[in-house]
Amino acid sequence: MYRIRFDRAHLSRAFFLIVTTTVALTGCSRDTEDAAPAAKPGVTADLVLRGGTVATVDPAIGTAQAVAIAGAAILAVGSNEEISAYIGDDTELVELGGRFVMPGFIEGHGHFMDLGRSKQILDLNGVANWDEIVNMVAVAVDQSEPGEWIFGRGWHQDKWNRVPEDAVDGVPVNTTLNAVSPDNPVLLEHASGHATFANDAALAAAGVGDDTPDPAGGTIVRDADGKATGLLRESAQDLLGSALSAYEARLTPEERDAQMREQVFLAGQEALAHGVTSFHDAGSSFATIDFFRRLEDEATLPVRLYVMVRYESNEDMDAMLDRYRMLAEDNDFLAVRSIKRQIDGALGAHGAWLLAPYTDLPSTSGLVLEPVEDIEATADIAIRHGFQVNTHAIGDRANRETLNIYQRAFERAGVDGRPLRWRIEHAQHIDPADVPRFAGLGVIAAMQGIHCTSDGPWVPSRLGEERAGLTSYPWRDLIDSGAVIGNGTDVPVELIDPITSYYASVSRMTRDGTRFHPEQVMTRQEALESYTINNAYAAFEEDLKGSLTPGKLADLVVLSQDLLTVAEDQIPQTQVDMTILGGAVVYRRQGD
Repeated sequence: MYRIRFDRAHLSRAFFLIVTTTVALTGCSRDTEDAAPAAKPGVTADLVLRGGTVATVDPAIGTAQAVAIAGAAILAVGSNEEISAYIGDDTELVELGGRFVMPGFIEGHGHFMDLGRSKQILDLNGVANWDEIVNMVAVAVDQSEPGEWIFGRGWHQDKWNRVPEDAVDGVPVNTTLNAVSPDNPVLLEHASGHATFANDAALAAAGVGDDTPDPAGGTIVRDADGKATGLLRESAQDLLGSALSAYEARLTPEERDAQMREQVFLAGQEALAHGVTSFHDAGSSFATIDFFRRLEDEATLPVRLYVMVRYESNEDMDAMLDRYRMLAEDNDFLAVRSIKRQIDGALGAHGAWLLAPYTDLPSTSGLVLEPVEDIEATADIAIRHGFQVNTHAIGDRANRETLNIYQRAFERAGVDGRPLRWRIEHAQHIDPADVPRFAGLGVIAAMQGIHCTSDGPWVPSRLGEERAGLTSYPWRDLIDSGAVIGNGTDVPVELIDPITSYYASVSRMTRDGTRFHPEQVMTRQEALESYTINNAYAAFEEDLKGSLTPGKLADLVVLSQDLLTVAEDQIPQTQVDMTILGGAVVYRRQGD
């Protein structure tokens, strides 16, 4: 149980850098009480945390015992004795009792509105099999009016304990779903977001029949008799767009606004409860960014957002990007300076673009979702407008093609790509020959540790054992080559749980108790950096956040255990006790 408090009155839009009153203690250790410059007379903190292990992620400071906060900024970091000098009559004091303090987690790749939306519909993440899903839908039908659509998200056939005997490509057909919901259209999105399962009522509403041709970059899965099974892969999901738009048009503008505000609240609540203070939103339209801007003006954004522009044409971006460019300054909650593109799909849905065919589906090497030429044009537009490009690439060919696109764009513009900090989102399967190109081009690998251990048990079925070992999640090779790695969860593809993703990053322990190619693990310090300062760097925000450096934003998380020293198998038991955002305590675990 926990309590969330969105008290933004405390989070003033004015952010005062307090360098003149900070105490930066170089090389502090949790066991030292060495003398340091005394606090300036009359300078007191609004909040002090003391008596713990403070991992600053700042090599010039190291590990400390206590933190002082004034306003939205870190005032000082040091020993208990040194920081006690900043305690005044009005200072809120938190006794850590040996707990672990670190910079707030930065979610390096997630889908903010989708996270909120996932809390409004059927949650299929934990289901054991198809029968459970059908039962959940049956209950939802009983509670709905005829014709009302039923939505769900999170199923993954490779994580079930059994699959129906009549499955096609390892996925059920929609016969039993039609039986329990003949009059209510049903759409159930795959955990990856790269496939959707529909009943016949939903297919009929969208005008999708057995004879509907596959769209470019997508597949309408059919059985041996040519009947659509209900599974729509990749761009075939777009065939449902007009029907969904017509259904959503029933809402008034006020109802739609209320629905979106609830999604923001639910997403923020979930993020803060997991210690996430900043969130890289991997794709929002100009219209959604306008909505975020209104919320920021109202001071009602619950976490800091770094938003990637998505779903806009090259022509519209060329015309509009300058109006939407927002850099992070001071105590901002919204920044926009990047573009999201997507070259391929997901491995689980056989949509990742590979250099060789799938082992378990040799008729395909994956799907190209957005043409190389179109992404290439985006790259040129981004350079002209000073925007970062962040391209979804999962398969080894997708990663190679994306690196090629970036390299050609840099060469055409005559620029050094390294200061541009372009990213590849996911970067899951990389041919060894392409690993050093990340550091060489300055391309950031925006990866998700949890994907490795979540997918590890079934990746060899798609790629074969040898190819899986050579190409899958090569974190160690990337780091050793000099590349920057960010971390995240791709929520709602996975739960927004940095502790679980951190554990995956340092252990590569899968749910079946085996380690997926453990030679590629990160060290604990590397994993901590991947979730803090590296993600800040990946958003051009390392001067504001990502380490507990005096003068930076006071975005912190208090954990029940020391991630750097606790026994490895105990890492998943670590709990978020407190989340501090801009100097305000916005989350406390009940009983803390």
